[in-house]
Amino acid sequence: MIYFDNSATTKPYPEALATYTEVASKIWGNPSSLHNLGSQATRILEASRKQIASLLGKKVEEIYFTSGGTEGDNWAIKGVAFEKAPYGKHIIVSAIEHPAVKESALWLQGQGFEVDIAPVDARGFVQVEELEKLLRPDTTLVSIMAVNNEVGSIQPIQAIAALLANRPTITFHVDGVQALAKISTALYLPDRVDLATFSSHKFHGVRGVGFLYLKEGKKISPLLTGGGQEKDLRSTTENLAGIAATAKALRLAMERQEDFEHKCHQLKEVIREELAHYPDVTVFSGDEGFAPHILTFGIKGVRGEVIVHAFEEYEIYISTTSACSSKAGKPAGTLIAMGVDKALAQTAVRLSLDLENDMSQVEQFLTKFKLIYEKTRKVR
Repeated sequence: MIYFDNSATTKPYPEALATYTEVASKIWGNPSSLHNLGSQATRILEASRKQIASLLGKKVEEIYFTSGGTEGDNWAIKGVAFEKAPYGKHIIVSAIEHPAVKESALWLQGQGFEVDIAPVDARGFVQVEELEKLLRPDTTLVSIMAVNNEVGSIQPIQAIAALLANRPTITFHVDGVQALAKISTALYLPDRVDLATFSSHKFHGVRGVGFLYLKEGKKISPLLTGGGQEKDLRSTTENLAGIAATAKALRLAMERQEDFEHKCHQLKEVIREELAHYPDVTVFSGDEGFAPHILTFGIKGVRGEVIVHAFEEYEIYISTTSACSSKAGKPAGTLIAMGVDKALAQTAVRLSLDLENDMSQVEQFLTKFKLIYEKTRKVR
């Protein structure tokens, strides 16, 4: 089996699973309980929070646990919008955001907010000068993802941070789900970023856990109320075992980040250069300015899901662009925003690599690709 779908989810580290099992079986107390079992749970909870904050170079009180990227994005967009509604109801998101951001913004339109969409260029990068034109006195939130999940373009977060440097009334949110432990933290967490969303299962943690970075002094309305957990901002009994496993996975992933970037870039470039030799293949992901692990391409006239299933017959697992929308059969929203024709966008498939992948797997993939390419000759 060859697994090239790591942007959809990663295989949990054995060490992270061991931590999960140990905490779940030995520290089962509720952190909100006053007795000793609750105190033990609280110590694990806060130790995990401290470790994550340290790894990000942030303060411990700036980390809030969630159930993952979708909740984190919903909370960031809706929570900031409602918190700052008395000062303005205009928000800006980019044309290539994950549905958790884009759909949250569109939902807010029905609640009386105004939403502008910042365009991207033909390579999938937010155009900072066009974003600047959208800013208004009543703009309260700008949300831009760090690494695009469909083509891998690394967004100009630092340039946008500079643009917003003298606009302290605007909250700057970054969806960092595809960036954490993949690229340098400096690229997506400059000091001007006020909120950032992360998800454990994207860096070899377990599913159902994530966290939000919220800069000290910034305010956000809660989505979940009731129990008072996470300083009254996110009420629900904490997934303690998952949180502890997340802290362990993040430490390991960040220790291996340099090796990850180097190896994945090498593997990606071998595939990208080989695919460029096929006349009916379009490669949508570039080299410079793109994440090392994401490569998206299409075969002319062949829908992406056909290619996904063709590789599956060889036990090679890839995906159509976004895992969250792939079953809906929709063309890649990022490619449409880039100006790619809808018919061509529907051919797109995504490879997403990991440190565990190697050159022998790349060679097997390219061998099978040649067979699939020949089989689709009539369609092309």
